[in-house]
Amino acid sequence: MIKYFWMLLVFIFACSFSFTSPALATVCRNYQGQEICILSIKRSAKKYWEYRASVSINGKKTPMEVYNCRGKFKVNKDGNVTLFKDNSPGEMICSFFNK
Repeated sequence: MIKYFWMLLVFIFACSFSFTSPALATVCRNYQGQEICILSIKRSAKKYWEYRASVSINGKKTPMEVYNCRGKFKVNKDGNVTLFKDNSPGEMICSFFNK
């Protein structure tokens, strides 16, 4: 009886290590001479053309911002609205997920 108990215990212990947790992956692109990495991104369920994303540009992290791909603008944490510039992360996000 003790033999089966130990075998069950070893089996449960071995199975707990066989499942891996999801990886924290970032998407990085060299976009128009800049390295832009998407650190976290969520698509809006109601407005499918909007993404809440945190990016890093050449290693410098930015806070979470709302990227509106339909209007080509972003809204930062303070509520300031900025139009996409040439070679901006907003253009990269919208072109990457618009496929």
